[in-house]
Amino acid sequence: MQRHPSLVSLSQEHKRLLFVCRYLKKDAAPYEGFPLETQARFEYIVKVFQEVMVPHIQKEEYLFEKCAGKNAAIDAMIRELQEEHLVISRMYSTLTDSNDLDTSMDILANALETHIRKEEREFFERLQQELPELLANLQLEN
Repeated sequence: MQRHPSLVSLSQEHKRLLFVCRYLKKDAAPYEGFPLETQARFEYIVKVFQEVMVPHIQKEEYLFEKCAGKNAAIDAMIRELQEEHLVISRMYSTLTDSNDLDTSMDILANALETHIRKEEREFFERLQQELPELLANLQLEN
């Protein structure tokens, strides 16, 4: 199913974040301009969380607020996704205390990737099917 225009900006951010997930994993492939040293990868995730993740989560929380209370299945998914937001944020917050930064970033990357794929493949699809009228009136742009 094609992405609803109201969700396109979130999907574009997801695409960028999926690149970040690949880059943070232990088995990351070399990519020009992205050094694989632990400290460089750590500095990159700090930058991305501040510039992309924080505003992205705020937009998603706004979306959740607008969608809540209209469909029981969607409400259950919202609760699940909000819990995942908390878990991912905690993982990020504890990176500086990690004794094994490479492993911690790998775990964070895998959790974030799973979360994004769930939002894209399940949540957004369900929203488009169940709440098209709500999406038609929603403004999520930056």
